[in-house]
Amino acid sequence: MTQAHTPVLLAEMVEILAPRDGAVIVDGTFGRGGHTAAFLKAARCRVIAIDRDPAAIAAGQALAAESDGRLVLRQGRFGDMVRLVEGVADGQVDGVALDLGVASPQLDDPTRGFSFRAEGPLDMRMGADGPTAAEIVNTASEQDLARIFRDLGEERHAIRVARAVVAARALAPIALTTELADLVRKVVPKARDGIDPTTRTFQGLRIHVNDELGELGRGLVAAERLLRPGGRLAVISFHSLEDRTVKRFLAERSGRTGGVSRHRPQAIDRPAQPPTFELLMRKSVTPRPAEVAANPRARSARLRAAVRTGAPSWPASTEMAA
Repeated sequence: MTQAHTPVLLAEMVEILAPRDGAVIVDGTFGRGGHTAAFLKAARCRVIAIDRDPAAIAAGQALAAESDGRLVLRQGRFGDMVRLVEGVADGQVDGVALDLGVASPQLDDPTRGFSFRAEGPLDMRMGADGPTAAEIVNTASEQDLARIFRDLGEERHAIRVARAVVAARALAPIALTTELADLVRKVVPKARDGIDPTTRTFQGLRIHVNDELGELGRGLVAAERLLRPGGRLAVISFHSLEDRTVKRFLAERSGRTGGVSRHRPQAIDRPAQPPTFELLMRKSVTPRPAEVAANPRARSARLRAAVRTGAPSWPASTEMAA
């Protein structure tokens, strides 16, 4: 089941979460089960695996059948992990693993609409609910499209792309990945590093369709609530927006920023909160050259991790903005 997908930073993830007999680990991004399978192999632990993609849950049934009852599959968003683990754990868990972004099987399946390299419907939904990318592209205002491409895709030519999209859809709806890709390539110059000009536009659209940054913020807060003292959180991210969100959350929760964010200034009368995490490393862990050579998709991966303290979770009024 896991042969079609190569999990990134697998050895590092297992080393950090350090599964042990009797431990309970939440794999919030099950995918095709690479990390979960490694956790189950490392110790007689239990894993609660969550994925919003019905195809991932269906593919995981074989691993669940082989796990001696140690693997429980839950379809849903990892931001809802507190609710999804009810009845399985005793209210607290020993580890939470998040491997963010789109899974390789999703990216490689043209019918899912994630890739600009193959023709398929412009869908991009990780689950089966919510508006598709095509609906967003064909109905959002030029201003909103530019914001999506600029803020979430970090596309410097966002206004130019949005304007081209609006002009094209006035003639005919944009329904296919190749249609959008061809459109973007006409208005975005080629990059010196060889990255396809459509990469950032597709990234921004995918993040918007799946509310990935909002989901990440909710997932980090949920992990804080679920982890028992001494429990560990490990998060792999693949682009700067994700990594920045994780880095800021862990810095804030470990008392390294005083809780101040330029996006959400601290109220003057806000009481100080005791740190709920201790960083396991000051800098992110990145793949070794050999891993990048074997799996080029690993090149942008960053792993950050922290251990839960005994302090109570921060109240809702202090939760981070997505």
